[in-house]
Formats: sequence, structure tokens, C-alpha cells
Amino acid sequence: MNEYLAIVISSAAIYIFIIVFLRLFGKKELAQLSVFDLVFVLLISNAVQNAMVGSNTTVWGGITAAGTLFILNYALKFIMFYFPNIGTIVQGKEVMLIYKGTIKTENLRKTRITREELEEAIREHGIAEIRKVDLAMLEVDGNISVISEEFKKRTVHAIARKRIRRKMQRT
Repeated sequence: MNEYLAIVISSAAIYIFIIVFLRLFGKKELAQLSVFDLVFVLLISNAVQNAMVGSNTTVWGGITAAGTLFILNYALKFIMFYFPNIGTIVQGKEVMLIYKGTIKTENLRKTRITREELEEAIREHGIAEIRKVDLAMLEVDGNISVISEEFKKRTVHAIARKRIRRKMQRT
């Protein structure tokens, strides 16, 4: 078998393996990288490098592996765009964590997010108490989105200011 074809096949297999395992281990791991997570990612990349290129340490071997990964990534995003159901399988769906000040405990358990991590996320959005949160969602990219009355007020005021500025610019 052609050495470069072997690199393409190995790279594709590693790409699929990593996507499957990231999906299995949960999306919160993606957005909230700790020092341990960063070390883990670096070690994984080092561990799979030889599996992708084998003994071929040439520039062309590296370009073949990297090119394969770029093409697979582009193809997967293309497929997910045109076939949303496949995107849901690969990425999962967003999960509601708080609704109108009430924590969805079952969803926290499913996503393996602790109450402390949730409280930290809402504080990062400038909200001091869970009861003030209208909606908190764990998004498919691993981030936690938070909407509150304060957010709504700031947004309404920002929209009003933009309208006033536009009117003043027209005159």
C-alpha cells in the first residue's frame, strides 16, 4: 500500500476516534480547559502523532496528515450544515441547566456539572444569585449561556441607545 495512503487512512481513523471520545466524555470539557485538560490535549496530540504518520517524518508525511485532517474537518462541518440531524449526533444538543431561577438538577447530573461550576458560570456573566437567572444553557460548544433580567435590561437599553443615535445621525 502507498505510504501516503496509509497516512491518510491513519489520520482519518485518529480524527474519528478523537471526535467520538470527545463526544463520549462530555461537551463541558471543550470550553472549560483547566491546566490538566491542556496537558491532556498536548499529550494526546503527541501520542497520536506517530499513529498518523508512522515512521514517515518527512515534510510531505506531515503535510499529508495535516491535509487529511483539514479535509475531514471541512467535510464534517459541510455535512453537519446540510444534515442537521448528523450535527446533533456528532455535537449533541444544548441542555437547559436553569429555568426561571430553578436549577434543573437532573440535567446537571447528566452533564456532570457541579453546582459550584454552575454558580461560577453565572458569576462570570455578572449575576450573583441563581434565583436571578431566567435561563442558563449548556451549549453544544461546551459554553454556558446565561440570560437574566439584568441582561434583558442591558440589551433593551443598548437597542434604545442605538435607535436614538441613528435618529440623531439622520438629523
